[in-house]
Amino acid sequence: MTQALKELGSHIEAKRPDCVIGWDVSHGELNVDVAAPNIRGLVDFLKTDATCRFSTLIDITGVDYPQRPKRFDVVYHFLSMYQNHRIRLRVAVREDEMVPSIVSVHPSANWFEREVFDMFGILFAGHPDLRRILTDYGFRGYPLRKDFPTTGYTEVRYDEEQKRVVYEPVSLVQEYRQFDFMSPWEGAEYVLPGDEKKA
Repeated sequence: MTQALKELGSHIEAKRPDCVIGWDVSHGELNVDVAAPNIRGLVDFLKTDATCRFSTLIDITGVDYPQRPKRFDVVYHFLSMYQNHRIRLRVAVREDEMVPSIVSVHPSANWFEREVFDMFGILFAGHPDLRRILTDYGFRGYPLRKDFPTTGYTEVRYDEEQKRVVYEPVSLVQEYRQFDFMSPWEGAEYVLPGDEKKA
């Protein structure tokens, strides 16, 4: 499998040298670093080329590296059911840079790009409807950025007792979380709250 992925990486680099910055095979997967302005052209090539045929967009996500000049990686995962291969495309972008939208090539990218915009603040040029999808109306900031504060914001929820929508401060305290990493099939070695009634 690794040899087939290496051949595929060489094929893509030879056919689209304008798009491919570099590529490697790691952990049994082909990773291709792509120049941001050329992402749409490469995705179209990967979909239509007879050797590739990556017809299924699995996911688009972002990764935040605050210490880098190009802070974000936009990561695309594709599947070729015809060739039984997966490929990961990485596009490094600055905070103020826009990534070309691939909605015209893969319509399913619409919601993925909106999610990346909502969580990381990465803009997609040419997107037909780029607006928030997961956060509340009027939400400020981007929750998956590493510099996003965990306190000082408000959440909106419906209160059954007051029969209205209420705003409450959000405090995501991590100190009191406990993880026992036990298997749910083996059962606890201690008494869980509520189980003392059985004894």
